[in-house]
Amino acid sequence: MDFGGVSYLAVLVAAVAAFLFGAVYYGGLGKPWMKAAKIKPEDARMEPMLFITSFGCELVMAWVMAGVIGHLGAGQVTLWNGVVSGFFLWLGFMATITAINQRYQGFGWDLTLIDAGHWLGVALIIGGIIGWWGV
Repeated sequence: MDFGGVSYLAVLVAAVAAFLFGAVYYGGLGKPWMKAAKIKPEDARMEPMLFITSFGCELVMAWVMAGVIGHLGAGQVTLWNGVVSGFFLWLGFMATITAINQRYQGFGWDLTLIDAGHWLGVALIIGGIIGWWGV
């Protein structure tokens, strides 16, 4: 099933992989992240709606990235070009938005580095899977 050349299966696989990456990433960096985010462990929320929202947003990211990578043209949708596209989308949008928002919110660069590192992994994973599977 596709729409405008976008493979919904590739989008779904990319979103699932990105979500699982986030679980592992923040599972390992949970304590430093909570400290940087100024969240006390007893105040941490692990509500289902947070995970549903995260996964839904990662589905949108994967779908949009598939559209962007698909615009590279015939024969250009490759694993490498997907990873490179993911990196540039991360650098131009995810990293910059994270840095700007967290500066205005009064958080330190430690939180920005942790969160931006997560989004870099997400962008590379989604871009790589979309590039590898094709749009």
